[in-house]
Amino acid sequence: MNVPYRVPLGNQIARALMRPFFRGLFHLLASVTIRGIENVPFGKPYIAVINHISTFDPPFALTFWPENIEALGASDIWERAAFGQNLLVRLFGATPVRRGEYDRQALERVAHVLKSGYPLLMSPEGGRTHSVAMRQARPGLAFLVEMTNAPVVPVGITGTTDDFFKKAIRGLRPPLTMTIGKPLILPPIDGRGEARRTCRQHNTDLVMAHIASLLPEEYRGYYADWKI
Repeated sequence: MNVPYRVPLGNQIARALMRPFFRGLFHLLASVTIRGIENVPFGKPYIAVINHISTFDPPFALTFWPENIEALGASDIWERAAFGQNLLVRLFGATPVRRGEYDRQALERVAHVLKSGYPLLMSPEGGRTHSVAMRQARPGLAFLVEMTNAPVVPVGITGTTDDFFKKAIRGLRPPLTMTIGKPLILPPIDGRGEARRTCRQHNTDLVMAHIASLLPEEYRGYYADWKI
């Protein structure tokens, strides 16, 4: 891929319309708090990594992210009609990746996005947890960093539980928070074969531990006892 990535014009227009609409909707339905915007390396390529509780946290993060950012999402979302998810991901122009598989082709596509100077949002947990507790992430994140040398920005999200919308339409205005941590430079990957895979998993776990440090204790799950 020698030609730099560019966001298609149709997606640019859709994002310009969608972001203010959803920002207003989230403010109407919830009490929104965004922390750590000063930690974002504006205008540079990086990977913003979120914990993934439910359907609601990717649109929440994308809506309130302080600059334009690309997104990586599970390919089955492109077929999911609930809340118009399939339409929204097509309008936004996210990149699909096959859930639970080592999708090298998709990772190479998003590596091209990063190398073209764009930031990227992703969740390495392999899908929604459907509970606030984090589970162990998959090592694809570390593979991306290995390919691109991009810094990683840990992001902790709270309040986007499966019952968020039910609470919101009852007028409860549940609190939603997004806390952005300081960028991380991951250690280089060493070794071959199993040793290399172990290094990738360790680097991914390190990022997730930083996310856990931004979250309340009940959200930390698998990473509750990790030291950073």
